[in-house]
Amino acid sequence: MRKKGKITSWFDEKGYGFLSPMEGHGQVFVHIKAFSNRGCRPAVGDVVTYTMSTDARGRPCAKGATIAGIPKTSKPKQSNSAASYGIAAAFLLIVVGAVVASAIPLPILLFYVVLSAATFAAYAFDKSAAIKESWRTSEGTLHLLALVGGWPGALIAQNGLRHKSKKQPFRAIFWVTVVLNCTGFIWLFTPEGAAAWQSVVSAIG
Repeated sequence: MRKKGKITSWFDEKGYGFLSPMEGHGQVFVHIKAFSNRGCRPAVGDVVTYTMSTDARGRPCAKGATIAGIPKTSKPKQSNSAASYGIAAAFLLIVVGAVVASAIPLPILLFYVVLSAATFAAYAFDKSAAIKESWRTSEGTLHLLALVGGWPGALIAQNGLRHKSKKQPFRAIFWVTVVLNCTGFIWLFTPEGAAAWQSVVSAIG
């Protein structure tokens, strides 16, 4: 017998939450895997229909959950993810092109690649920590990594790992770091910027 309830708490990064039955008392645990229409992420206030079940430990939980008003055949929207991947790839290709054209030195490309990989790893670690409820990576650290050049990796991680992809104002601050970093990258092509990175390369060499 299907029941109806409303989501009263939802932890998107952990992929689970609780709902209150429309009839009865208490709260029912519900995991993201219990939803048949996963194209729409659950949120507090959503009305859900479900059937009662138990998990591996015998605890009551919801299964076959469906957010009211959304078809079960709903598929995840890929447009936002595709756009994010496209932005990250396009920027890295621009950096590659600039290196090939000798407009900037190779170490700058390597810097972006290494920082993006490190930032992706930081997001993956933070999501794993959120699920395990262990020590988290601070949002300030994630923003700093994005600011200094790891934002392409952050963008890929947000959509590929579904982590920090909807949280506000995190997203707003993230895009500020992207704009600032891109502004710094463009500055490298000015006479002052070129002189700066040439002096750094000479010092390293």
